[in-house]
Amino acid sequence: MNANIFDDLFVLEMASNHQGNLERGLAIVDQYAKIVRFNNVRAAIKLQFRDLDNFVHKDFIGREDIRYVKRVSDTKLSKDEFATLVEAIVRSGCIPMATPFDEKSVDWCVEFNMPIIKVASADNNDWLLLEKIASTRKPVIVSLGGLSQKDNDDLVTFFENRSIPLALNHCVAAYPHEDAEAELNQVDFLRQRYPNHVIGYSCHEYHDWTSSVQIAYAKGARTFERHVDIDTDGFKVATYSSLPHQIDTWFKSWHKAREMCGNPGTQRRAPLARETAYLDSYIRGVYAKHDLQKGQLLTEDDVYLSIPLQKGQISSRELMLGKFGHRMLDACKKDAALTIDVLDTPYANNEALKKSIYERGL
Repeated sequence: MNANIFDDLFVLEMASNHQGNLERGLAIVDQYAKIVRFNNVRAAIKLQFRDLDNFVHKDFIGREDIRYVKRVSDTKLSKDEFATLVEAIVRSGCIPMATPFDEKSVDWCVEFNMPIIKVASADNNDWLLLEKIASTRKPVIVSLGGLSQKDNDDLVTFFENRSIPLALNHCVAAYPHEDAEAELNQVDFLRQRYPNHVIGYSCHEYHDWTSSVQIAYAKGARTFERHVDIDTDGFKVATYSSLPHQIDTWFKSWHKAREMCGNPGTQRRAPLARETAYLDSYIRGVYAKHDLQKGQLLTEDDVYLSIPLQKGQISSRELMLGKFGHRMLDACKKDAALTIDVLDTPYANNEALKKSIYERGL
């Protein structure tokens, strides 16, 4: 398995939005799998694994005044229930994925055969957990929210030294964050600093499902993540979580960005046929300024440039003058078009170019 697993991958983060209710989790899988299929994208539905008996210190279990403890306790699912969710994700055609928050949960990722493991921003320098994750040899996506530059470099080096496929998500770990806090130029920075890794964008904005994915894609992000939820059963949806119709907009915006960005930025694009035809109508053709004789070497005083360009006529783009320029193979009358047939030119030996010269113009 290689880093291509990350390319054009959407990660739909269920987090604890199943609310500790298996049926609600299955409803989320069902609704989002349909949106994924309708938009013809590659998507993972991501769970969060915690071994709560050890994740929360025994002296703090049941504390409702500590938000994180209350949240993970209230939304607990059993291992068997998670197994049911994983099976449903696979059946739906999506990729199962999880963020493990402790070492035992990493074992669950292996047992459930997760193709990719995600490291949350809160754990991106938790080296005991990272060591355990690396031991699985599975591809890893890490969100870089809050991480210092040195920690960024150390983390990348850690996975590179173990030859583990790694994608890096630019992430602002504020839930939610404003559009002005998106810092999408970080995609440029990460691509330049870590050119051997796929760069992604994990976002928590809440005003827009169009602009940021298009900007991030245009900048080179190739994996994208958002929290997802449903609102059909009365539970309050977090401001940073997206609903199915919003994810539908998100996917369609990505498709539009791909369409408008076109070919890979690593090579020059091939011009459109109608683009070439349009430009040909604006190119000047080469005309004889006076009668020209066979064997004559053309100089600037022998020709002039005007529109329109005619079929078979050389244009300003092909005109070569001076010692190594064109010599006349035949005579040409004043104001007549100089065609490729009457000139001794290297273009006459290039059949493909010669054919294009005959096909362009009036």
